Amino acid sequence: MSERPPFPPFTRETAIQKVRMAENAWNTGDPEKVSLAYTEDSRWRNRAEFFQGREAIVAFLKRKWARELDYRLIKELWAFHDNRIAVRFQYEWHDDSGNWFRAHGNENWEFDERGLMRRREASINDVPIGESERKFLWKQGPRPDDFPGLTELGL
Repeated sequence: MSERPPFPPFTRETAIQKVRMAENAWNTGDPEKVSLAYTEDSRWRNRAEFFQGREAIVAFLKRKWARELDYRLIKELWAFHDNRIAVRFQYEWHDDSGNWFRAHGNENWEFDERGLMRRREASINDVPIGESERKFLWKQGPRPDDFPGLTELGL
């Protein structure tokens, strides 16, 4: 059985660590790697899609990142309690026609005792932006440690 520390119950420090680990994984754009942070039967709601299981997560992420190009994500801890974490996030991406968007969202996460996420509920809205309005300007991959978060960027 796989484990993904830190484990619940979360402290402020371990919740922040868990959020940053999730952000870093998603910024790799690797669906298989990302899926390993979830239980085999993890339940998801992403916008209006409902699905369950790692295979469905991988398929979803492959579709997502085939459409959302040059994806850059920042997550920020909103709240935590016991085995649950709430985050707010924003990410920037463009479509295959070069139209840029900033997605704004909130997620609620629930973890099992091994630190794997067993439930993810995400509400997300896309806002068109001009390329000159982009703020997430690091090289593809995890956000550099010295790059500001959402609050520091005024978002």
